[in-house]
Amino acid sequence: MQKKHLSISFEEYQSIEDLSQKDKDLCAEAVKAMENSHSPYSQFKVGTAVRLKSGKIVYGSNQENVAYPSGLCAERVALFTIGANYPDDPAVSMAITAHTDQFEIKQPITSCGSCLQVMAEYEKKQKQPLEVLFYCQGGSVLKTEGIKSLLPFAFAEDRLSK
Repeated sequence: MQKKHLSISFEEYQSIEDLSQKDKDLCAEAVKAMENSHSPYSQFKVGTAVRLKSGKIVYGSNQENVAYPSGLCAERVALFTIGANYPDDPAVSMAITAHTDQFEIKQPITSCGSCLQVMAEYEKKQKQPLEVLFYCQGGSVLKTEGIKSLLPFAFAEDRLSK
């Protein structure tokens, strides 16, 4: 047996004010994206904004359904919109934020495993990493370059594409 260790790399900013203007703007767009959240069951609104290489911003918000598995997270809504409408315009960076009136969110929320797997697929498809900002309104921001730090064992079976 051989024991191995993994480490991840990310940046943590104490506040949105510590970010570049471009990243601040993308976080603000993620807040705007939450306006279209359909979350009557969890009352947990999530918004994401994705900047494409062209500079276009694509929005996603969580879309719930009374049959829970039928809903979709904000990240996947945005990425699938890009795949369907802007397939030749790579996603460069993505900001994700959340809000609820049920409790105070004190740290950035991170993406679920399904969303991370979809992000990994988009990185593979576009042959470039996706910068991700997890933004806690009124709090800190986590920033990572690429999904490998977040999902080091992403499912990637190259034989399926042959």
